[in-house]
Amino acid sequence: METLSALFTFWHEQAGKLGEQTLQHIGLTAGSLLLGVLLGVPLGIWLSRRPRWAPAVLGLAGVLQTVPSIALLGVLIPLLGIGWQPAIFALFLYSLLPIIRNTFEGIRGVPPAVVEAARGLGLTDGQVLRKVELPLALPVLMAGIRTATVINVGVATLAAYVAAGGLGEFIFGGIALNNPVMILAGALPAAGLALVFDALLGGVQKLSTRRLGQVGAALLVSLPLLGGLYLLPRATGKLLAGFSPEFVGRADGLPGLTKAYGLTHLPNVVLAPTLVYEAARNAHVDVIDGYSTDGRIRAYGLRVLRDDRRAFPPYFAVPVVRPALLREHPELAPVLAKLDDQISDSVMTNLNYQADYLHQDPKAIAEAFLKRRGLWKAPRPAVAGAPVVRLGSKIFAEQYILAELYANLIRGNTDLAVQTKTGLGGTTICFEALRHGEIDMYPEYTGTGLLVLLQPKPTVVDSLGGRPAAVLGYVRQEFRRRFGLEWLAPLGFNNTYALLMRGQQAHELGIVSVSDLGGYLQK
Repeated sequence: METLSALFTFWHEQAGKLGEQTLQHIGLTAGSLLLGVLLGVPLGIWLSRRPRWAPAVLGLAGVLQTVPSIALLGVLIPLLGIGWQPAIFALFLYSLLPIIRNTFEGIRGVPPAVVEAARGLGLTDGQVLRKVELPLALPVLMAGIRTATVINVGVATLAAYVAAGGLGEFIFGGIALNNPVMILAGALPAAGLALVFDALLGGVQKLSTRRLGQVGAALLVSLPLLGGLYLLPRATGKLLAGFSPEFVGRADGLPGLTKAYGLTHLPNVVLAPTLVYEAARNAHVDVIDGYSTDGRIRAYGLRVLRDDRRAFPPYFAVPVVRPALLREHPELAPVLAKLDDQISDSVMTNLNYQADYLHQDPKAIAEAFLKRRGLWKAPRPAVAGAPVVRLGSKIFAEQYILAELYANLIRGNTDLAVQTKTGLGGTTICFEALRHGEIDMYPEYTGTGLLVLLQPKPTVVDSLGGRPAAVLGYVRQEFRRRFGLEWLAPLGFNNTYALLMRGQQAHELGIVSVSDLGGYLQK
């Protein structure tokens, strides 16, 4: 009951945004479905006349549907930019298979005797199609369209990751912030939309053939126009920002930055964390959130805007472990300590550059680093039944590299087996996996531990004064007390949040710091 009450409260407070996102979702779904019907139905009819082409065409449509949606959107951004264009095109591709296949199978399923009888009455091929084959194939054809509709309503939630809006903004924001109410606020309306679309199409299916064409065309054309009023959630302004869902909701992200600098004139769109750099690189947005040691800063010619008011706390990387792991395997402590204070900001930036821009394997990067530092040892022979150390990481290159560094050290200095669970997603997923014993250790950042996981009162945060040692001490103490987890020694580098701009653009506008950005926006 408490969750339900909180959900209705959230909907009430966010009624305007909920309505806007729902219209966006309707537009994305109906627009892509219209394109799918316009191509899929004629193509299915054509295949029924030339069945030898069916395996190739249906096979290609099947392959398109198996491509992961977030990967497809990432490929489309350099070609179509961000917003509704890549989202609708991706959804259109996903809708093709059920529409083409069911149109083809529906027409092929019409009894040949019925077709021959129609021709015997003097009907032309076009009349046979319109008056005999399509009406008889209609149940199968409509089943394909209804299937495509339900698929697109679900996949359209990912449109939020390319600034196309939709109900996915609530869903992914809730996932990033571990907010079940926010997740349900987007998921339940999306499920409701799927049911409404299916019911509408079910009603359309019961109409006569003539009325079906009229009503179906009206629905498919009007719904995209209705949603199209809100399809691209791009506010007007001098500059446009693209932020990850986690940054938008975190206290140490956009809310804290807005409070410190008053960035009220910076319109922004939500983008997938893996796509924000590409969006900035291709000039689809002007300002993005990022991390100060990210290798793509150097690779893409981006400028880190100086945090002159110290809105971001220190984010020193520190391994967080389950104490039981160290108690059961005391030989691990000195092995893990080999990386203490070994990685500076510039070193980590260079390692990230090798992964992000040169596309080198994180395992090879880690091995080369350990060899340069004289820390690498060949892995010991595998021991049957050896205990397994499970290393986790978040979903970006730096974490992959850090996980591989520790995996190399453990394999080379102990008889323990290692299992890496990389790419677990955002902060919350990694933390919950550690708390519930799904992993034994993962690299975390002091500022994230403070503001995202512990969330102390502002007075506590202010008392720490942004001092690295004070922040680490408080986080270490509170994690022991609240969660029974241990923060080890820092690795040496500070991967703080940062606002980034393209270097040339920042130079032309005279923007060096976040204060400069705020001043430019208020002119």
